[in-house]
Amino acid sequence: MENGTELTGSAGLMLVDGVAYLDPETSVFEAMLSGWDRQQRVRAVKPQVIENRVGFVRRVARVSNQYPWQWTSAEVEAFFADLTSNGRPLAMSTMRGYECVLRLFLGYVTDPRYGWPVVCEQRFGSAPQMVLHEFNSIRHVADVECRPGRRPLSYDEVQALFDTADGLIEQIRARGRKGSVTAMRNALVLKVVYAFGLRRREAWGIDLPDFRTNPHVPRFGTCGGLFVRWGKSSNGSPPKPRTVLLVPEMDWVLEPLEQWLEEIRPTLIRRSQSALLVTERGSRLARRGISEAFQAVRDAAGLDPELDLHCLRHSYVTHLVEFGYPPRFVQEQVGHRHASTTAIYTGVSDDYRNRLMQKAVASWAPELWET
Repeated sequence: MENGTELTGSAGLMLVDGVAYLDPETSVFEAMLSGWDRQQRVRAVKPQVIENRVGFVRRVARVSNQYPWQWTSAEVEAFFADLTSNGRPLAMSTMRGYECVLRLFLGYVTDPRYGWPVVCEQRFGSAPQMVLHEFNSIRHVADVECRPGRRPLSYDEVQALFDTADGLIEQIRARGRKGSVTAMRNALVLKVVYAFGLRRREAWGIDLPDFRTNPHVPRFGTCGGLFVRWGKSSNGSPPKPRTVLLVPEMDWVLEPLEQWLEEIRPTLIRRSQSALLVTERGSRLARRGISEAFQAVRDAAGLDPELDLHCLRHSYVTHLVEFGYPPRFVQEQVGHRHASTTAIYTGVSDDYRNRLMQKAVASWAPELWET
């Protein structure tokens, strides 16, 4: 071996001694990518994430027409400049994500423990370098970098969304057309996502046994809580489960849930299927179908096209805060590891802030608030 190390993904394990490659540059580059793939799999990074990362590194190599041991800061800067010059500016978070991927890859191939610097120096006369540094990387100066349009919906907007979803059902029935069942399911999707503050994948993965009773609120029946099995994972961990309690302000979701479970869903199931959200053929509704349901109702309601399904989760967090629930409770409900993440989701209304101000003023200077 060219390198004695036995770390997973090392050059010594990815390259065979004594073999003369017909295309040495391409062969070493492919070995690098395969080694990086293995190194990430050892850390339990999701296969789709690895595939996307490797694909991006290939893209940089293809556009620059250079291999990693030939990259310079100028070349990488030119690549990122080209990304933003095609008339479709990328989101700041997307650009930062690309930089992070490239930094991870360069960190791997420049680490002497993996042997790639020695191999490249011996074979090609140059070694890969960390070409991203503080002077050519995006600085993180704001806590929130999401699109300004991704915001919590107001109470009126939430009501308009649900009224439109229910109205589409009546329109289809009045015209005698097919699709009323699909429209009912789409309306339920939006209501469940909002009432339990779910991410798209979490809603997609709901099975009937996931609904739980809450002995402290027996009037909620079998839907007093929801066991979320597909919570967002991090750092290679499996999905993080949690239980979301149905709060009294969201108990209106019980009626459409009951109608779906008792009247509609049984007519669609033709085989053993435990999914809550199913298609007219009885299969589990795809995640893309959940997003499409929101988009269709949003457009019919005339709401801002910048709003997406995840905005309902932002709305849930904001409205729980306005209802007066403690921050820790809200954090546990939505499954955030850090309170700062929950704070980013919160966009309380002016009415709520005014009520807080009135309460504060009345507590220390009630005469200033008397009318």
